[in-house]
Amino acid sequence: MWVRLCGFVWLQRLVRGWVGGSGLAWHLNHLTLLPGLYFCRWLSGVFSPHLCSGWKGGLSPAPFRLGVKMGDVAKDLAAGTVGGAAQLVVGHPFDTIKVKLQSQPTPPPGQPPKFAGAMDAVKQTISAEGPRGLYKGMGAPLATVAAFNAVLFTVRGQMEALLRSEPGAALTVGQQVVAGAGAGVAVSFLACPTELIKCRLQAQSALATAAPAAAAAAAAPAAGGAAATVTTTASAAAVKYGGPLDVARHVLRSEGGVRGLFKGLVPTMAREIPGNALMFGVYEATKQFIAGGQDTSELGRGSLILAGGVAGAAFWGSVYPTDVVKSKLQVDDFKNPKYSGSMDAFKKILAADGARGLYRGFGPAMARSVPANGACFLAYEVTRSLL
Repeated sequence: MWVRLCGFVWLQRLVRGWVGGSGLAWHLNHLTLLPGLYFCRWLSGVFSPHLCSGWKGGLSPAPFRLGVKMGDVAKDLAAGTVGGAAQLVVGHPFDTIKVKLQSQPTPPPGQPPKFAGAMDAVKQTISAEGPRGLYKGMGAPLATVAAFNAVLFTVRGQMEALLRSEPGAALTVGQQVVAGAGAGVAVSFLACPTELIKCRLQAQSALATAAPAAAAAAAAPAAGGAAATVTTTASAAAVKYGGPLDVARHVLRSEGGVRGLFKGLVPTMAREIPGNALMFGVYEATKQFIAGGQDTSELGRGSLILAGGVAGAAFWGSVYPTDVVKSKLQVDDFKNPKYSGSMDAFKKILAADGARGLYRGFGPAMARSVPANGACFLAYEVTRSLL
């Protein structure tokens, strides 16, 4: 299974670099979009046979034959790229603080945590690394933001066309939920390695300082020489990365090859599929509520920002504990892992910190979601309307 999955991902990247024009459209369909399309079809059948009234017959070898034009795909690719860039610039500092809070180890008994809260994490980050520390790890998502958001909005756009009962018809909120869920399947395979690299870079300063402190506390009853040895060992165990490529090289060389880049894929999918289903459903519902009907074409930019912000809050509010589990797994030590899998991480977080442990960093995540997703949806809608 893993061999097929890894071959799928790397073949996708290779082919994308070789082909262009209509060839790009065909390969993009078959290597990236079809998993989402098949999932959409299955999901629509689960909820209601009427939810997918525009889907006639079997899935064509080339979904473009069902009415999805290459021009629409190109627009979604371009608009999704611009929207993702806007989201990243606005939201990355909040995301950095979120990951730092999520990934900090549970302190030894009687010891305070590394960060007392979000503002303390901001102060310590700026003090130790300067303002640039808030943008640490941005290289990985920036390098792949085009692929991630292009796939997200392109899959959603193709599904919208497939779900319509007739060309130009407005989709219901339920149909947007199905389209969002299918898009979540596709983007999971891009999000997992990207976020593993990002989380490693964002969390490394907290883990590097926490490891020797924890070792020293554990070795306190021992002799001074023994304590020094344990501390040195723990400090050496904290890997220091020079950048996104350094993380990728380390994982490929020392953590199981390409398979290591997909550590945390299960919680990533558990986040992206329901999260995107809810986000696009809430986005459409909010737009229709503001517009007073299904025709939302005349909404202003302020309304689009509001709808995008509400949708982003719905995404993170619904799947945040899953994101905590994902972050814990992705920064876990490979040679001496603390967690054996997603469920083990979930249970140990609950046992160590209670339900609060599953919402560590929730404040920065919600503070980020409204402006970042508002910027993303506005940039997407405006860019697409100009193309």
